[in-house]
Amino acid sequence: MTTTRRGGLAGPVSGGGQASRPRVRRSPDTGLPADSRLARELLDGLAEAIVTTDHAGVVTLVNAMAAELLPELTPGAELARCPVPALAEAVRQGAGTFAAEHRGRRLRGTRRALAGGRRAWYVRDVTEEQARTDALLAERSRTAFLARAGSRLGLSLHRDQTMRATTTLPVPYLADAAVVVHRPPAPAEDHPHWIRYATGDAGPVSGVGSRGLATSVPGLAEALDGDATEPSPWLNAELADLAEVLPDHFGRPGTVLISPMLSAGGPAGALVLIRRAERPGFDQREIELAREFANRAGAALAAAELYGEQAHLARVLQQSLLPPELPRIGGITLAGGYRAAGDSLRIGGDFYDVFATEQGALFALGDVCGKGVGAAVLTGRVRQSLQTLRLVERRPLELMGLLDRALFDAPDAARRAQFTTLLLGTLTREPDGGLLVRVAGGGHPAPLVVRADGAVEPVPVGGMPIGALADARFAEAEVRLAPGDLLLAYSDGVTEARGGPTELQMFGDARLRQALASAAGLPPGVLVDRLLQLVDEWLDGQVHDDIALLAVAPAPA
Repeated sequence: MTTTRRGGLAGPVSGGGQASRPRVRRSPDTGLPADSRLARELLDGLAEAIVTTDHAGVVTLVNAMAAELLPELTPGAELARCPVPALAEAVRQGAGTFAAEHRGRRLRGTRRALAGGRRAWYVRDVTEEQARTDALLAERSRTAFLARAGSRLGLSLHRDQTMRATTTLPVPYLADAAVVVHRPPAPAEDHPHWIRYATGDAGPVSGVGSRGLATSVPGLAEALDGDATEPSPWLNAELADLAEVLPDHFGRPGTVLISPMLSAGGPAGALVLIRRAERPGFDQREIELAREFANRAGAALAAAELYGEQAHLARVLQQSLLPPELPRIGGITLAGGYRAAGDSLRIGGDFYDVFATEQGALFALGDVCGKGVGAAVLTGRVRQSLQTLRLVERRPLELMGLLDRALFDAPDAARRAQFTTLLLGTLTREPDGGLLVRVAGGGHPAPLVVRADGAVEPVPVGGMPIGALADARFAEAEVRLAPGDLLLAYSDGVTEARGGPTELQMFGDARLRQALASAAGLPPGVLVDRLLQLVDEWLDGQVHDDIALLAVAPAPA
């Protein structure tokens, strides 16, 4: 075999040439010179279709690939009248490119000028390339949809908001209408609830379905039980109940896809996607995407329901543990203040209570070891025990001993390893308008007496924390409040509040006494508000311990 080179082309010439595409119809080369046959063989071996025309636009050459892709084109045909509309239009308009679908294939062509006014069209079959591009774009679109859905669903911790997001997100991307059928929030209800959003709706619409809704819609009962079903055509006879959920403007439904909204605790509901009759049905990728979205929505809905239950329990706990509204007691003025330690539940380990008695009042202010919910639970136990024990004993020192024994003998006392500091006191009205205060101490900071002249005196009570030691000892002191005097009981969250210029300095006893001295003569409510403001300014938004204040004073005449 020898090789010849003419006009920059080289190739085998022995045996009439070599066929590189055995399945492609070759154009005839009868009567062509050897070098023309060589050029023909080279052109036929290309994977690109080539069509040449003369200066008048008449086809002069069609290579093998062009004959396969464009069998209608033959030498001698006028290209401007060829049966490929996009190519013919490009020739008539003098365009340099065209793109078309022809015989189920996607084609793209580019024109090149040749010598003597001739032209060549290079045509490529881009069907597989376009399919890969379309698949990549579709996958990116699905990923973007799931990312957007995950973000929206993850930000919602409210049951209704989660279901609204579940119905609005897939419309119109996956369906023309979306319906979430879910179990009612109240276990006693047996009617299924639904929420719907469809194109043309101003917003999601909710309602209550009939008892037979789940069983009358094919696949809905299975989805509510956690089983997936295949998409099915809309049949009026079978889906009459679901038709009541759709808006009047929706028109005739086409295909229905029902997916379970799964979660760790079981199915949270069912997602029904509905397409109009003129829209194609769900393909396999869309079914998988709908299932994945439904699972994410189910997990989000379960999380929202769990959060709702916990928030409800927290509100109940909060209402039972927050300091109570102080009673109105003749001859006595009371004021309280409370700050929880940066807890969103607004409950903590500090507390105060006041109970009216025949002679005046019984008061308590304490600080449970720890913070947050754990401390709040022990606070509730202390307060409940105190309310019960005060019915049999009202002397502060003796009542302190009973409370200590009750907490120390609790079944889980050793495991808790918690204790409480406490002040217990009685307020007895005197004929001259003053108050006799008897206070028992259980390891709590001493209360302070603010005299009318601005003098600040501690009431030395001392004692040991209650509920901590089997042989704990407590102390008691007595002080008299004349009209104009005031007694302040407080927790160490006031004096140990860290802030100020260095953000680490404690508010301290000296600063507290100075603030009280400057507020001498003020009513208890005004004094408590002023102290809380001073502490807040000192903290400047920093984390702090629980704070409790209780101020008592003889009522003005």
